[in-house]
Amino acid sequence: MPITLPETLPAYEVLTREGVSVMSDIRAARQDIRPLRIGLLNLMPKKIQTESQFARLIGATPLQIDFQLIRMSEHQTKTTAAEHMAEFYRPFQAVKGEKFDGLIITGAPIEHLPFEEVTYWDELREVMDWTQTNVHSTFGVCWGGMAMAWHFHRIPKHMLTAKKFGCFRHRNLAPASPYLRGFADDFVMPVSRWTELRQEDIDRAGLQTLLTSEISGPGLIDDPDHRALYIVNHLEYDSGTLKEEYDRDVASGTPINVPTNYYPDDDPTKPPSNRWRSHAHLLYGNWINEIYQSTPYDMNEIGTL
Repeated sequence: MPITLPETLPAYEVLTREGVSVMSDIRAARQDIRPLRIGLLNLMPKKIQTESQFARLIGATPLQIDFQLIRMSEHQTKTTAAEHMAEFYRPFQAVKGEKFDGLIITGAPIEHLPFEEVTYWDELREVMDWTQTNVHSTFGVCWGGMAMAWHFHRIPKHMLTAKKFGCFRHRNLAPASPYLRGFADDFVMPVSRWTELRQEDIDRAGLQTLLTSEISGPGLIDDPDHRALYIVNHLEYDSGTLKEEYDRDVASGTPINVPTNYYPDDDPTKPPSNRWRSHAHLLYGNWINEIYQSTPYDMNEIGTL
């Protein structure tokens, strides 16, 4: 959360330059407070696991969050009970007249398909355009982030010859970014995907890469013109999520490597350690903080400023 300081205090300029969250005393005095309305467009098959992962991260701030679960209107999930979906989720067509301070668009296990061949692609395009008028800040995760990068900038996803699977070190390229407050210079982030975004395509689109890996490539991308962040990896994962994916593939006979740098000594008989949890809370907490500081108090003004 921001610290309030007079703008004339030397520390104000110093801390602002360093990327510390600072608010002037004048601005703080004028600020109104209300719950932040955050939506989760959940495209993952394991709906309950995914909603719990994101709720844990965005709920770990002192702010009150109004958390709304959203699904695609026509697509029916086969892996989550219909009763759960009916009770807790609303279709996009039912919420598109509403405003949100933030929206998370999750990944989906459909990387092998061209975007245009995804059954709900037309409605997802409508969602992404809708964010520009009805959402203050959007966070695209893994395939969701790649979909947004393709829709807004024609940044392609490239198929990999082998799955990028494990925990890879990422470098912090923008320590002064408000989204990376408190981040170490490098840290481990879970990766699980068959596709990648390439830096030359990101550069061509004029976007800024905030986190990158020598092995798995760009990890977090800032798109300020669309008030969006794209993360192509999975800081939201629980300690055992990669293990579940690995065990599933082994049980089904699907060729899969042991996730890199995940198990102690790369031994899948040993319980994995979570070495990314603190950075997950930092990133999503920073995102919520930025929304809190910049979103209009009057929600009708979202998308109009």
